[in-house]
Amino acid sequence: MSLLPVIVSRKFKKPKRNLFEEFSVKDLGPLKYFLGIEVAKTKDGLVLSQCKYTLDILKDCGKLGCKPSSFPIEHGLKLDKGENEPSIDGNQYRRLVGRLRYHQATRPDITYYVNVLSQFVADPRSNHLEAVNRVLRYLKATPGQGILLSHVGDPVLTAYCDSDWLGCSFTRRSRTRYFLLLDGTPISWKTKKQSVISRSSAEAEYRAMASTVSEVIWVRWLLGELQVHISSPTPLFCDNQAARDIANNPVFHERTNHVEMDCYFVRERVESKEIIPMKISSTMQVADLLTKGLTSQQLLFLLDKIGIANLHASS
Repeated sequence: MSLLPVIVSRKFKKPKRNLFEEFSVKDLGPLKYFLGIEVAKTKDGLVLSQCKYTLDILKDCGKLGCKPSSFPIEHGLKLDKGENEPSIDGNQYRRLVGRLRYHQATRPDITYYVNVLSQFVADPRSNHLEAVNRVLRYLKATPGQGILLSHVGDPVLTAYCDSDWLGCSFTRRSRTRYFLLLDGTPISWKTKKQSVISRSSAEAEYRAMASTVSEVIWVRWLLGELQVHISSPTPLFCDNQAARDIANNPVFHERTNHVEMDCYFVRERVESKEIIPMKISSTMQVADLLTKGLTSQQLLFLLDKIGIANLHASS
């Protein structure tokens, strides 16, 4: 997911005039609602949320009166294919998962769970539907939650990457996950299974690092095209010591042969001062939002760290 165009549009002083000169457009006034995304102005900036979209989902599936939940999935829960579980209506399941996929535009906190639930759309079972209902209960508790686009000064791009080694319970593939923040606002995030099975945690982490570096290079280029120049290296926070050592070590070892291409790619960007690998503790790693179920306390801590706001939260 990416919100970069929304962020950088604030950098132009006269965007409407430029659009009117090039295209035939109509001014609809201040932006409040577009494609299911609500835009609210606050003293801290703009909040992008999907409250109406959330309530529509709950109403359509008869969950408006359900009991709210403080977290979207049980901590440590590992969903499998559920071959011994009863089958359910596949059309209903696919519709719900599809609508949740669009909900990720302003809710990075459900991205991991939607990614996991999407694996079972071909043959959904009752345990998968129970997990979807748990996500809906979480959305019921936080309908006005969304991304805060804060007032910014000089642009600062920050990246976080992580991986869960052998995280998929039935393919044993690890997941790559990353977060990119511009001035503390999430602009791009992703969680995806890696294409091959990693033979060590360092290999899984390094593959995740290479994917993150690729995204960082693209975002830096795009920002430059939009006249938002970032001259300093982008900090890349990784909690795996071995992956950071490989990125900073110019000497290849036999144990790195199976990720040689990624090693060259990342190391080249480190030497060109476009990125700089940084240490971070596992408790501060915001990419954990994209790879595993968290406790309610840890979830709230990480959401606050990436600038997630809740318009309906009690003050």
